[in-house]
Amino acid sequence: MYVIQADNVTDGLCKAVDFMKEEAVRSTSRAGDVLVSPVPVTVAYMSPCERVLFDPVRDANPYFHFMEGLWMIAGRNDVDWISQFSQNISQFSDDGSTFHGAYGHRWRKHFDFDQLDLIISLLQNDPHNRRIVLQMWDPTEDIARDGKDFPCNTNIYFRVVNGKLDMTVCCRSNDMVWGTFGANAVHMSMLLEYMASSIGVGVGTYYQVSNNFHAYLDTWSKVQHLKEDPFFFCQPEGVKSFPMINKGRDNWDRELSMFMSDGDTVMGYRDPFFKKVAAPMLSSWGAWKDKDITKALMFANSIAATDWRKACTEWLERRT
Repeated sequence: MYVIQADNVTDGLCKAVDFMKEEAVRSTSRAGDVLVSPVPVTVAYMSPCERVLFDPVRDANPYFHFMEGLWMIAGRNDVDWISQFSQNISQFSDDGSTFHGAYGHRWRKHFDFDQLDLIISLLQNDPHNRRIVLQMWDPTEDIARDGKDFPCNTNIYFRVVNGKLDMTVCCRSNDMVWGTFGANAVHMSMLLEYMASSIGVGVGTYYQVSNNFHAYLDTWSKVQHLKEDPFFFCQPEGVKSFPMINKGRDNWDRELSMFMSDGDTVMGYRDPFFKKVAAPMLSSWGAWKDKDITKALMFANSIAATDWRKACTEWLERRT
């Protein structure tokens, strides 16, 4: 087991690149040639809410990562809603309509009860509970299934330590470029923040344990220029995350449902997260899709969360 202790997602990615340059072995897979770690890899994020990548070469799509996090917490598995932010994601659906292994759906609906609700209640009643396991892998439907859509992250452990919620995510197979330090770092840290706020504790450490940690050669070029640099991986000056839940969880869940159905057309959001972060991000994306870059940048510059504002404006500017 190799352990990477990271300040944030950028720090973790830089350290992982150095590790893979030294230790990874080349192999083949059904998806192409790949660099594979010879041992499982754990990443420990000390500041998991610093979840946004700003590297212009990696060029992560902040709109997709952010919206996918909300789509998951909403318990969705439909292709239509999330595919508006990514042209390629629909290819991972077996039927073109739903995702068999969608994490959020597994969290909230697949097992015929809402696991998040139960976990929140249990940890509110007993912060020392050691039986808190959020399940995503369903052996009755996944082990012998013929298809391409399976959960890569299989289960999550939560525990309260010194008044903060720690989270350990277990992953059977993880692409470090698109998964570990791409989508996973965003949507799993959003889950951690959602759960911590709902329970009434602080955000602790996020551990990502990847049994098969790898990077496909065709995407390795996007990150191999990175290296450990004490100045590079610091959070940019003046940039910080914006609290997700500000008006209580019940209100937040209602407004998440409103956002998923009506988006930026709703004028009655009470939580600043939806009013000042999610809605302008969606408006910015809509303008971008309409090829109105000036309007897209205007909305992006109004995003109250300075981390997402910086990521969105820079992503747009690279396309002008």
